[in-house]
Amino acid sequence: MALKTTPWDSADYLKTEADITAYLDACFEEAGDDPAFLMHALGVAARARNMSQLARDTGLTREGLYKALSSNGNPSFGTVLKVADAMGYRFALVSKKAKTAGRAGKRTVARKVPDGSVERIAVQTKDR
Repeated sequence: MALKTTPWDSADYLKTEADITAYLDACFEEAGDDPAFLMHALGVAARARNMSQLARDTGLTREGLYKALSSNGNPSFGTVLKVADAMGYRFALVSKKAKTAGRAGKRTVARKVPDGSVERIAVQTKDR
């Protein structure tokens, strides 16, 4: 008897905003220079939310969003920015040359909250 399997869909396991944020953070850290991976991750996060509402918020069609954020999609940067904005995120450029170790400033870290989800918080770091 053959083993019956079903396709894995990460969107099924992203139940809270903290889950979605942690998922996107992890994907952006792991993606390197793979824009297709990043667009796939954004699509998964969009599906975890309400794609119809996201379409209304961006002014794009639901079908267009599915296509743009699919593994074969090639969305414009404008579309990506609209989706990120509608989801409550923004893109920021961060210098690769900036060294955070040993410098005072703010850093974002993950912490587990009582309901089992992960929350991103900003912490103040001290000079070393």
